[in-house]
Amino acid sequence: MLFLQYPKCSTCQKAKKWLDDHAITYTNRLIKEENPTFEELKAWHTQSGLPLKRFFNTSGLRYKELQLKDQLPMMSEEEQLRLLASDGMLVKRPLLITENAILVGFRQPEWEEALLK
Repeated sequence: MLFLQYPKCSTCQKAKKWLDDHAITYTNRLIKEENPTFEELKAWHTQSGLPLKRFFNTSGLRYKELQLKDQLPMMSEEEQLRLLASDGMLVKRPLLITENAILVGFRQPEWEEALLK
């Protein structure tokens, strides 16, 4: 299980605490220092079945600086994935990658459903 997070993110801190409280073992990866690659993002997007926009940190400063709200609809899927792979701060976090699920952001009921069955 791979946990991608940004330590200063309060949602990431909550997710990490939840994982630790439930004694769930994971590999921690700092998203800013080790950004997901194009190949990883493409595979996770496909596996998740989620719209690609869900992988963007739409409340982040970089997202707003680049005015992506207006630009994403005009970009191809490949261009969007390459953009995500270029800067970890554009990626929605935390990301939890398991054998059976790709969890984007921390929504406790989703995590319970995926991890505590």
